[in-house]
Order: sequence, then structure tokens, then C-alpha cells
Amino acid sequence: MRVFLTGANGFIGSALVPELLRAGHQVLGLTRTEEGAEALRQLGADVFLGDLLDLPNLRKGVEQSEGVIHTAFNHDFSRFMDSCQEDRQVIAAMGEVVAGSDRPIVVTSSIGSSNTVPGTLPVEDNPTASSKVFPRAASDEAALDLAEKGIRAVMVRNPQIHDTVKQGLVSDLVKLARRTGKAAYIGEGTNRWSATNISDAIVLYRLALESATPGAVFHAVDEEGVAMRDIAQTIAAGLNVPAESISEEKAPDHFTYLMKFAGRELTASGKLTQERLNWKPTGTGLIADLAAMKY
Repeated sequence: MRVFLTGANGFIGSALVPELLRAGHQVLGLTRTEEGAEALRQLGADVFLGDLLDLPNLRKGVEQSEGVIHTAFNHDFSRFMDSCQEDRQVIAAMGEVVAGSDRPIVVTSSIGSSNTVPGTLPVEDNPTASSKVFPRAASDEAALDLAEKGIRAVMVRNPQIHDTVKQGLVSDLVKLARRTGKAAYIGEGTNRWSATNISDAIVLYRLALESATPGAVFHAVDEEGVAMRDIAQTIAAGLNVPAESISEEKAPDHFTYLMKFAGRELTASGKLTQERLNWKPTGTGLIADLAAMKY
């Protein structure tokens, strides 16, 4: 399958290119720069130059493909709401091109988009949260709109995807600890974040593309929950700074834009995904990767 890949130079995308090629697919990677284009060529991918938000040009890239994997997202949290709505528009535009065909489109979202039932882990079959409550769910809503039209649109909801270099939002916690001289957690630090190694996440994206039942939801979750206190203590050891508990009152001043995540339970189950796709994560865990990181 010739796959149009957005975010092809990103953390997930650049790892996904070799995974798709090994499986016999071709990759047409979207990139904005000649430097990015050369990196894709070195990996063996074809190049499509353009900006994600140039929708007419974006449609041309999709037209040249037999399937789409959308991993791009603007992680500038100072304009998070705008980024979520822009992603909705991007997904809708790509969906217009694949409509009326059997071409799959895999959309990236967050495990926070799955509504929780009190006392339980969110599962794939839970209703999708409203974007009015969880803005990132705009991507899920856009994908569901496509699925309702019969398009083979599926969602991959990500936790903290990691290796020894990057770890999702945890990387921002590392930067914060380096800047402030302490690795903080709120209260007892018992709130947890789910996580999965990048080596496992890219396999899931490929399997989601190849199976692609309209409206299917997959949780790219291996570790269901890693405690924030454990994350902070590992960062503290790596940076040789103290790990400190801070109060809920002081937390907003410390975490700033990360406050919307720092005290939250960002957990989910991936068991149904593992069963339905025969996906078997084997990569190292988040704490192990954090401990092996070069600080």
C-alpha cells in the first residue's frame, strides 16, 4: 500500500517510516523543508513537500496514496485549542479525498479522549469525550464523522510514547526540572500516566492501517499507569536534583502550561487493542527508558 504519512519527520512518524517499509508498504511523507525531505529519502520514503495546514495541497498528497496515517499535531500548548480545531479541519480535508473509496485513514489522538467510568480504566469501547470537555477529542470527533460516512477511519489514542530520548509530556517535565532545579509532583504523586515504547507504538499504527474497520478505536497502551512520583524521582536522579512534593495551591505556578496534565490521571487500558489486533508490546518501560536517558 502507498501510504501518505503526515508528521513523517516527527518522533512517531520517523520511526514509523521504516516499520511500514519493512512490511512491504510504500511511504509518501509530508514535510515542509528540504532538510526533512532528505531525511525521508535516506529512510527510503518518497517526499511530498507542503505544510499541513495548506489544505488544497494536502488533498493532493492524499490523492497520490492508497491509505493515510496522520501523526502530525502542533504541540504548542500556548495555542492548544486552536491546534485541536486545526486538526479537525485537516482530518476532514483528507477524509474528503478518500470518501467513496476503500482507502483507510488512521488518525492520532490521546487516551484522554476516552470517557472514564468512575473506578475503572478507560477502555476502547467507552464513548468518546466531547471536545468541549477535552479539546484533543476534536480529532476523534472528526474521525467518527468520517466513519459515519462509511470511510475506513480509525483512531489510535496515544499515552506517553517513549524511548531514551523522548517521552511525550514527560520530556516537558524533564525540561521543567532542569530549569527549576527540582522534579516536582503534586501531593502524594499517586496519579498515573499510561505509557508505551515507540517500538511497540509503530507496530500498532501499521496494524491499525492494515485492519481499518470504520470507527475502530485503539489504545496504544502497554503500561496502564506509571505513578507521577516515580516519574519525578527518576528524573531527579538523572538530573541530580531533588524530587519534591508540592501542594495543589502551589502547583499552577510551578507547572504553568503543564498544570492541565500534571495532576490528572491519564490512564487507559489497551487490552482490547492487544486482543483485536494481536498486538503484543515487548519494549522497555517508561521508567527504564527515563533511567537510561542521557541527561
